[in-house]
Amino acid sequence: MRDDETQDRPGAVILFEDRTSDSPVIERVWRCHSTRGGQFLSVASPHWELTVTRLAGQTTVTVRGPETRPTWAECPANGEWLSVRFKLGTSMRDLPVSALIDRNDVNLPSASCDAFWLDGSRWTIPDFDDVETFVTRLVRGGLVLRDSLVEAALHGDPQALSRRTAQRRFLRATGMTQAMLQQIERARYAATLLQEGLPIAEVAQEAGFFDQAHLTRSLRRLIGQTPASIARGSEQLSFLYKTASND
Repeated sequence: MRDDETQDRPGAVILFEDRTSDSPVIERVWRCHSTRGGQFLSVASPHWELTVTRLAGQTTVTVRGPETRPTWAECPANGEWLSVRFKLGTSMRDLPVSALIDRNDVNLPSASCDAFWLDGSRWTIPDFDDVETFVTRLVRGGLVLRDSLVEAALHGDPQALSRRTAQRRFLRATGMTQAMLQQIERARYAATLLQEGLPIAEVAQEAGFFDQAHLTRSLRRLIGQTPASIARGSEQLSFLYKTASND
């Protein structure tokens, strides 16, 4: 999906729009609304997010952790969501990513319909176009942190994870091992290629799988569907976007 393009698949429960960011700590900014109630597949994702939910006159701000497996989730009708997806190697100071993994999400206290409480201060909820200013304040206040070791490992430094203590640090910062993270990113990349109409055999090769059987096993385990089902758009999936394969 291109930046600023709505992901509108036939029969979709949720319609997504996303954009990139020039912030050094933001991976993606996305928003969506539900066209009707129904179920969707929340697929594996290596990133944590700060998500604003507006539903039935109520506003909730949630810190959502990474997911290592697909799960079915209920989507209510007439909901609106705004989410800041943070880059790998970042974390909230008082909420380690490892404690949030696999839907152990944390709702932050509400201050009003347009604000919430964090670290004893009242924060105004940002909108889709100005989240960078909001996140910059979080970073300057020491509430969002970056781990240089994790960044080095993700950029291919062979020494970054050579010690056991460093591996534990990576696990704490991301909630998973580097091998698991790479598997998830490769499966998500393959899923976006299938959604774009690339033939299954080409997807297996492009995304770095051994063969179609390897691709199928990975997608079933991490996306929750077979390649053919993803290509057909059989089920509504959670937010996916096009990136290069990191494997």
